[in-house]
Amino acid sequence: MAARQDAWRIYRESLPILVVSLAGGVFAGSVLGSEGMTAGFERFPGLLLLLPAFLATRGNVYGALGARISSGLHQGMIDPEFSWDRRLVNAVAASFINGIGISVFIAVLSWGILQLLGRDSARLIELVGIMLVSGVLTSFTLIFGMLALVFASYKYGLDPDNLIGPIVTTLGDIFGVVFLFVAITVVGVIF
Repeated sequence: MAARQDAWRIYRESLPILVVSLAGGVFAGSVLGSEGMTAGFERFPGLLLLLPAFLATRGNVYGALGARISSGLHQGMIDPEFSWDRRLVNAVAASFINGIGISVFIAVLSWGILQLLGRDSARLIELVGIMLVSGVLTSFTLIFGMLALVFASYKYGLDPDNLIGPIVTTLGDIFGVVFLFVAITVVGVIF
């Protein structure tokens, strides 16, 4: 009987965030299909190649951070509040560095693949600039958005482990696409 109650609790906690995740995915898709994004893909060839890797790594890097924070909360090693905690600061700093580093790596790798295949590509500096701007913006947003949601869910008696996956992937998709659009605009003005 306890297993059934645990399954029902997980389902009850997860269903609302999954519905929000679905709506977020539709929103991200509508931004991705907008005229501005289409023009950006045409102006900077190679962006379409790096887009899936960019969005996927948002979930990977910040999902790991969320799991680390959730484990710290359950073990009593981290308090559910924004305060100066060495463990929390180290985890956030490592995730931020990983998120930015992988963004730049994705740009370089995509550019290199396109060069090897003899395909049209934006200049390396343009792809790196776009990934750097969008990587920094998504990193800040995902870190603080995810921490706020994980802390709030924990304070209200919900298990953050049930919510981290959908939260991080939804925030990563929404803000990844929106900030990619912002980065295309910024780099388009600079270059």
